[in-house]
Amino acid sequence: MSKRTRLVSLLALCIASPALAQTPPPDPNQAPPPSGDQPVPPPTTDAPPVVTPPVTNPPNPPTTPQGEQPAEPPKVEPKKDDKPPPPVHAKWDATLYGFAELDAIWDSTQGFGELAGGSLIARSGSLAGDNGQTTFTGRNSRIGFKVAAPEVNNIKASAQLEMDFLGNQPPGISEASLYNNATFRVRHMNLKVETPYVDVLAGQYWSLFGFQSLFHPNTVAIQGVPGQIYSRVQQLRVGKVIKGGAVDVEIQVAANRPAERSSQTPDGVAGVKLMLPTMKAWHTAGSTGSSLDSSAIGVSVIGRRFTPPEFSATPKATTKANGYGVSVDALIGVIPATKKSHAGALTLSGNFVYGFGLADQYSGFNGGVANQALPQPTPPPTTPVTYTAVLDGGLAQFASDGTLHPIQWTSILGGAQFYINDMVWISANYSHMSSGNAKLFGAGNAYSKVLDSSNWADGNVMADITPAVRVGLEYSWFNQTYADSVSATDHRVQGSFFFIF
Repeated sequence: MSKRTRLVSLLALCIASPALAQTPPPDPNQAPPPSGDQPVPPPTTDAPPVVTPPVTNPPNPPTTPQGEQPAEPPKVEPKKDDKPPPPVHAKWDATLYGFAELDAIWDSTQGFGELAGGSLIARSGSLAGDNGQTTFTGRNSRIGFKVAAPEVNNIKASAQLEMDFLGNQPPGISEASLYNNATFRVRHMNLKVETPYVDVLAGQYWSLFGFQSLFHPNTVAIQGVPGQIYSRVQQLRVGKVIKGGAVDVEIQVAANRPAERSSQTPDGVAGVKLMLPTMKAWHTAGSTGSSLDSSAIGVSVIGRRFTPPEFSATPKATTKANGYGVSVDALIGVIPATKKSHAGALTLSGNFVYGFGLADQYSGFNGGVANQALPQPTPPPTTPVTYTAVLDGGLAQFASDGTLHPIQWTSILGGAQFYINDMVWISANYSHMSSGNAKLFGAGNAYSKVLDSSNWADGNVMADITPAVRVGLEYSWFNQTYADSVSATDHRVQGSFFFIF
C-alpha cells in the first residue's frame, strides 16, 4: 500500500471514532437483535479512562458473645422536680355472702321465740308451762357484703355490711306479720384499716369481750344460747397479730358503746390471745360458719360505769357503780384437721365468765331482776310513788336503801365437735349459769320471776348435702331454777335447712 493510501485510511478512522462514541440510543420500537448478535462496542483503546469513586462500607455493628444481650444505653436519671409515674392499682373487690334458712321448732312449753337465748321458761302449773308450741320461721336468714379498696402505701381498707331479719317488731302484731313480714336489722356494719404496724376497726362488730366469734359453739339453734357470751356493739378497736412461728400473739383494745349514755364513759375492753398455727382446728361457729383456724386460748376483760338517777321519785343527782368482767376462752384441735380434709377431726371449745353488770353480754337476758320497791312517804299516798328506771334491765339494781348493785353472773360453756367425714358431723354442748346476788332483787319480792341458776345441754347432727346445701337436727334441754327454789324445764327439737352462698 502506498503512503498516500495509508494516510487517507488513518484520516477516515480519526473522523469516524467520535461519531461512533456518540451513537444515539436504539429506537425502542425497533426489535432487539437476535440473542448472541449483540453489537460489539468499538474499541476504547484511545478513550480516556473512567474514574470510579471508591466504595466506603459502613462500620460493622458491635458484636456480643452468643446468648448475651447488647449493652443497654445508659439510663437518664429523672430530675428531682420530676413527679414519679402514677402507680397501677387493682380494682375494688366486692363479695356477696349469706344464707337462706328455714327453721322448724317444737317446744314442750310456750313462750320461747325462735331465739330462746336467755328467756325465762314458763313454770309448770300454768297454761304456758303445761302446753307446747310449733314455730316455722325464716327470720334468721342473712345477707352480707364485704368491700375491699385497692391497697395504697401498704394500707388495706375494707368494709362489712351484714343484715338479717330478726329485728324488733312492734308489740301487739299478729303472728302472721311477725313471721311473714320480718323486720330487716343490722348485724355488722364497720370499716377496717390494716397497716404493717396496727389494725383499726370502727363500727358495729362482735365485742372483743370473749374474742367473739372464734370460740362460739356449734349448734343448729339460733345463737346465743343460754350461758353464751354473744354480743355485737358499736366500737373503736385497735390491735395487731404478732407472728411468732410456733406461737402467734394477738393484742386488742377497744372502746365500746357504753351501756348507759349518761355515764359519759365508754366501756373499755382489752384482750390477749395465743394461737398455735401448727395445731389446726376445724370447727363450725353457730350453724353456718365452718372454718379451719389455729388452736387458741384467749383472755379478755371489760370495765364499765353506771350513773343512773338516784333512787327517788324526783331524783336530783346520780348514783354511781362500776361493772366489770373477765372471760377465758379456748379452742383446741384435739385431732387436728388439714386444708385437704377434716374427716376425723375432733375440736373442743370452752368459755368461762365471771363479772358484775354483764347481762347485756348474753343474748336477750336480764335474769328477771328488778329494783326493790321505792320507800313510800308517810302517810302513804293514794297512788304509790315509783322510780323510773333508765338502765337496761338486768345490769344493776337498787336496793331499798338506795344503793346500786351490779348483778353478778358466772357462766361456763363447753362443747365438742366430731367430723365423721367431710360431709357429716355431730356436736354436743353444755352450759351453766348462776348468780351471787340476783335473788335479792325480785320486784316486790316476786322471787318466782328471778333466775337464780340455769342449765342447758344439746346434741346436734349436721350434714352438707352439697357445698351450698346444709341440714341440721338438734335436741335441746333447758332447765332453770328461780329464787324461790322452783325449777322449770323446756324440751326443744329443731330441724333447719340452709342454702349458703
